[in-house]
Amino acid sequence: IVFIFIICLLFITNTNAESINLKFSKCIDGDTAEFIYNEETIKVRMLAIDTPETVHPTKGEEPFGKEASEYTCNKITNAKKIILEFDDNSEKVDKYDRYLGWIFVDDSLLQKKLIENGLAKVAYLYGNYKYTEELQKAEKIAQEKKLNDYSWIIFIVLSIIVLIPCIIKKEA
Repeated sequence: IVFIFIICLLFITNTNAESINLKFSKCIDGDTAEFIYNEETIKVRMLAIDTPETVHPTKGEEPFGKEASEYTCNKITNAKKIILEFDDNSEKVDKYDRYLGWIFVDDSLLQKKLIENGLAKVAYLYGNYKYTEELQKAEKIAQEKKLNDYSWIIFIVLSIIVLIPCIIKKEA
């Protein structure tokens, strides 16, 4: 009876999410790119992450936005195989008509690579997505390593601002 139950669970659980093979078309930014699928150009937004902006109409370029864009562009431009995997717990298309999903570049999850390099954060979780836990673990490690943490720059700038009046007074 246990054996039959396990077999039934295997058929009920969908472990093979729909996926499609893509060809590179155009880089947009760190979490969005254009690809060719069935001889049509489609825009894909990576699910469950956010990278700093580079082309946003009101935010302008954010710190590490250029690095995130370059990393993504380099990975997808040089990829031998690009797979878009849809998540059963997400819509396939967002309100901007971009496909939403997991991007695998040469069998590596690109979202995870971006997070591991401190170029993205876990964001926009509207469901229990397939790789969320894996991304959150990678994000925690990246934060512990203080990857792309520019708080030290703020500390230096503030220190200089505080020291300048002291230096000027001392010389006067």
